[in-house]
Amino acid sequence: MVICARRPLCCGRPLYDFGMLEKAKDNLRQIMSALGTPIDAGLPIVVLEPSCASVFRDELHNLFPSNQRAHRLRSQTFLLSEFLQRYAPNYPPSKCSMRVLLHGHCHQKALMKMDHEEGLLRQLGAEVQSLDSGCCGMAGPFGFQKDKFAVSQAVAERVLLPAVRNAAQKTLIVTDGFSCREQIMQGTGKRAIHLAEVLKMALNRKGSLEQ
Repeated sequence: MVICARRPLCCGRPLYDFGMLEKAKDNLRQIMSALGTPIDAGLPIVVLEPSCASVFRDELHNLFPSNQRAHRLRSQTFLLSEFLQRYAPNYPPSKCSMRVLLHGHCHQKALMKMDHEEGLLRQLGAEVQSLDSGCCGMAGPFGFQKDKFAVSQAVAERVLLPAVRNAAQKTLIVTDGFSCREQIMQGTGKRAIHLAEVLKMALNRKGSLEQ
């Protein structure tokens, strides 16, 4: 059984870039209150966006070092790939033939690593090319700022964008970060998808998977 929050909740990640720590703390207090029952019950909290998951795994503890609910939320937070690898090791039940170009979000690579996602995709039957691409260059609002745009594009053009442009037409471009997907769309015109979308597509199709 999956339980979803009944109202929108924001981890506050956009606020950190501008030093709005008190507002960010207010957001986290709201989350710990709204999710208090499942947190206290020890339920896994699955987060789809790596930058949000990193808040729960890193900043939350730094901002609330003595808060027991914050400590529990930190230890109970999982990315989708981590959750499936730990709690559903035989998932997915069937395989699909596909080629995947995988770009890791900065926070995912720094705090949670890419092993779970790469392993899950290979279990699914994917031929995975995991890019050593560093940051996508978007970095939240950074790539939208006029005075930072050239730097953002230079970072993206180092590895990521050329690899996406050169990928075969049927290759799935996969990255879990919203900013990463936006940078890829802006820079190449190609649509990158989240791991959850790959898994949904695989459930709907048999044998092979094409974008």
